[in-house]
Amino acid sequence: MVITGRQQDTLNQTAREISQGESTVQALVCDVLDGNRIEEVVEEIVGQYGQIDTLVNVAGINQRKPSIDYTEDEYDRIMGVNLKGAFVVSQQVGRHMLLRGSGSQINISSLNSHRTVSHLLPYALSKIGMDQMTRALAMEWGQAGVRVNAIGPGFVETDLTKKVWQDKTMEDWRAANTPQRRIGKPEDMAGTALFLASPASAYLTGQVIYVDGGMTAGRMWPFSA
Repeated sequence: MVITGRQQDTLNQTAREISQGESTVQALVCDVLDGNRIEEVVEEIVGQYGQIDTLVNVAGINQRKPSIDYTEDEYDRIMGVNLKGAFVVSQQVGRHMLLRGSGSQINISSLNSHRTVSHLLPYALSKIGMDQMTRALAMEWGQAGVRVNAIGPGFVETDLTKKVWQDKTMEDWRAANTPQRRIGKPEDMAGTALFLASPASAYLTGQVIYVDGGMTAGRMWPFSA
């Protein structure tokens, strides 16, 4: 397994945490805003391992503020990382998958591509674009044996979001709108990712699967039945 990101120290820590037994994780620095570096990293991985079986496009950034207050630079950076960067990575990895005639690409979308939250307009646009990219690439690459799907996480507690969900108003709102009533954990995404990477999903492509505790299923009444 190879993981990439912008900071070597963070990558090394993550690699140590997820390495198991004799299965080690390699960490390579790569900024998805740097197309040349993306190409270098993909060629390095293919040169070392011979092929890339599965790609998980997970790089993403967010900035919460009223739509009228975003600067052009802020908009461009969010769209650049979340959508353009994801496309370039998919494209570079896709070249090798198409030549081999097999491979699975998994894009990490968002609940915001189904039902957006206010004050997140560029982020929502980038994730809606990612969903359409997922479908378009699935249409183009399906005949060649390459599958492209997406996972749309619901509200997940991470180091970046922990502070938000410690606020009682936010927690009560989230719980009231999630049928399972609990917040998601990063490991809740793992099973779906493994399924999409495995032969068990061989006839599945062009889909966005929302792993959200049921939030996109509908709206909850504000009282008990």
